[in-house]
Amino acid sequence: MSKPSIPQGTRDFSPEVVRKRQYILSTLRQIFERYGFQPIETPSMENLTTLTGKYGEEGDRLIFKVLNNGLHEKKEAEKEKLNAEWQTLLSKPYATPVVTERALRYDLTIPFARYVVMHRNDIALPFRRYQMQPVWRADRPQKGRYREFWQCDADVVGSTSLINEAELLSIYNDAFRKLQIPVTIKVNSRKLLQGLSEICGHPDKMTDITIALDKLDKIGWSGVTAELGNRGIDNDGIAKLEKVIQVSGTNQEQLANLKGLMQESNAGMAGVKEIEDTLAYFDSLNGGASDNIEVSVSLARGLNYYTGIIAEVICSSPDVKMGSIGGGGRYDDLTGLFGMKDISGVGISFGIDRIYDVMEELGTFPEQLVEGTKAIIINFGGDAELYALGMLNKLRAAGVCSELFPDAAKFDKQMKYANKRSIPYVLIPGEEEIKNNKVSLKNFITGEQQTLSIDEAITVLKEND
Repeated sequence: MSKPSIPQGTRDFSPEVVRKRQYILSTLRQIFERYGFQPIETPSMENLTTLTGKYGEEGDRLIFKVLNNGLHEKKEAEKEKLNAEWQTLLSKPYATPVVTERALRYDLTIPFARYVVMHRNDIALPFRRYQMQPVWRADRPQKGRYREFWQCDADVVGSTSLINEAELLSIYNDAFRKLQIPVTIKVNSRKLLQGLSEICGHPDKMTDITIALDKLDKIGWSGVTAELGNRGIDNDGIAKLEKVIQVSGTNQEQLANLKGLMQESNAGMAGVKEIEDTLAYFDSLNGGASDNIEVSVSLARGLNYYTGIIAEVICSSPDVKMGSIGGGGRYDDLTGLFGMKDISGVGISFGIDRIYDVMEELGTFPEQLVEGTKAIIINFGGDAELYALGMLNKLRAAGVCSELFPDAAKFDKQMKYANKRSIPYVLIPGEEEIKNNKVSLKNFITGEQQTLSIDEAITVLKEND
């Protein structure tokens, strides 16, 4: 029998890891609720037509398609006849309905847009939602990049006010401060990027330009220059792009310079104004400017559905090498893809798996998360077992995380189990203790042992939470 394994790019999670992940999700949930967002969930699978054509050419290639029921068996039965046709179909980014009609969700934003359209009569606009679920991408697995991973999104639809952008940036600020992750929140506007394509003489190649710019941090300007050339941008256009990309200084200085550079583009000027207004709202919401908000002209966010402000979060600690741990933006036309026009939206996403990895590297998880069971009761069997069950009921009713060893095994075996589980306290209901309605409480960390009443033992356990 072959050794069991799991698909590449997926992972098992131990109890300790799950507790830490739950801590992240719980922290974000509390912040979302405080900002007035409501939770929803959508299916793991969506119709393929819902997803394709929404993420750009690179995104479409990474969608996990689900084969139609029974097709695999048919393929095996007619292998010689269908093999060539099968391989041809599967190699296409838009597989025909003969092969697949469904796919695993690539993100949470497109399914949310579909949800809004389908439930338009049940929701009040503006609708503020958050969603925490796994997504799947057929990407090459590497550090911080998985094929199955969790996303955590917050979106507002039905309002064009830039106050929404400022609030979402504030959520980022609050969340990463609470999680003790130092971050830089980069901000740009797709309108400014449209202005870039106009001033460089290629207004029809905004998508090509943004795809190339989105790789700047990975391949550097020389790599971006090569890709821009391959995508039909001439040298004069590339030179004009470089002049804008090299704009630096404080946010105010960058915006002032951009106003001068974008004079010939209405879209570019509108983008500068969007950034200015968003930052002004953010400053008012947070009692002043924040050092971790940074205007970044090269930020592109290569998803086609963004139309306005875009944002990306990077861990700013020099001890951590990680890509973005959050991102999002405005998508005025998204629900229009499903027949519901004139509904604007804006949202952000948290990369839960990457956030976990960063917190592990920085050591910012609270220590008490890994404790789990606080006390275990030794099982001596017979009447002592019934006494222990009554004690267990009192412990749990008092809020003490506790368990009873299920078998009347040797004392040494039970103690070794407690030690291996790192359970800090052991309750020992021996004959003498039961006779006096007491219990021996052993502190595994200090080695101290004392005989107490059940209520006294509970007090000690709760005082040491």
